[in-house]
Amino acid sequence: MRVLVTGAAGFLGTHVCKVVSSAGHEVIAVDLMLDAVHGPDAAPPAGVSRVDVRDADALVPLLAGIDVVCHLAAVSAGGPADFATHNDLGTAALLGAMERAKVRRLVLASSIAVYGEGRYRSVRGGPFFPGVRRRADMDRGLFDHRAPRTGDVLTWEPVNEDAPLRPRGSYGASKVAQENYAFAWGLNVGGAVTALRLHQVYGDGARAGMVGQVRAALDAGRAPHVFEDGGQVRDFVHVRDVAAAMLAAIERALPGFVPLNIASGRPITLWEVASIMAKACGGPTPVVTGEYHLGDVRHFVADPERARRTLGFSAVVAPRQGLAEFTAAPVAAAPAKVASATGATVSAEAATAG
Repeated sequence: MRVLVTGAAGFLGTHVCKVVSSAGHEVIAVDLMLDAVHGPDAAPPAGVSRVDVRDADALVPLLAGIDVVCHLAAVSAGGPADFATHNDLGTAALLGAMERAKVRRLVLASSIAVYGEGRYRSVRGGPFFPGVRRRADMDRGLFDHRAPRTGDVLTWEPVNEDAPLRPRGSYGASKVAQENYAFAWGLNVGGAVTALRLHQVYGDGARAGMVGQVRAALDAGRAPHVFEDGGQVRDFVHVRDVAAAMLAAIERALPGFVPLNIASGRPITLWEVASIMAKACGGPTPVVTGEYHLGDVRHFVADPERARRTLGFSAVVAPRQGLAEFTAAPVAAAPAKVASATGATVSAEAATAG
């Protein structure tokens, strides 16, 4: 097939292009080469064209003869205007260009940020989707969600794709908007959309998110600082597995709009993440600070079963193995702007995929 990949020079895009090309498909790769992502005045890598997905006129010629678009281009840091300008407008313009070029298949890199807080259950009741935790509780070191009436601690449960979309931040809101535009486009033109809701992605070349921040602290000889009590549960999925999921979605044409959770299926706490990484390089023991951000999600683990059934995809790399390998690997050169944004203190929401 002929596959157009947007955001092709990014962390995820680089891996996806290699996997798709190795599978025998022709890749047409584009990237805007934003300073905030690639550093100032970065030149596109070989085989990647500098194209802004918001420029529909520039996209239409590139879409000629394309079988499927793999849309990875997005920003994951900044303010609401940045997300709306790049993620939302970029997706809308791309879909418009696809309509003009009569391309009817889209694989969209979405995010678990669309869900917001996770799903919980009380010992005396059914499923519960809580709101923001109380500041008074968190000031006392009580970080878990509690049932409003009984005060019972709520137990987290895996979230499936039918859960309500209630993003906590502007980035998550922009990913919901991307999905909504894609859904409406599919209905209007008879197109098919596979939206992969990615968990926290890490691996070769990762610099953003919690894993990147922990690595930067350890590389500098500092102890990583973990917010709350370190017991926040997440799922970290290796970029090699994500690229394999993208390839599966490209090769298996699913009809209609299909959202799929892409995760390792092996939940892990943030304390465990920092500890595994520190041990892998012989670094200082992580420090649990007790600090918090009121809007942070306490626990979030999505159910990857639907991706296994529909795409035949299951992650191969376990977080304990992958995190240790990532930490022990040589440090790759990073753009100045990305590196300067990396700190030693990480919260639950420092690990956002996008």
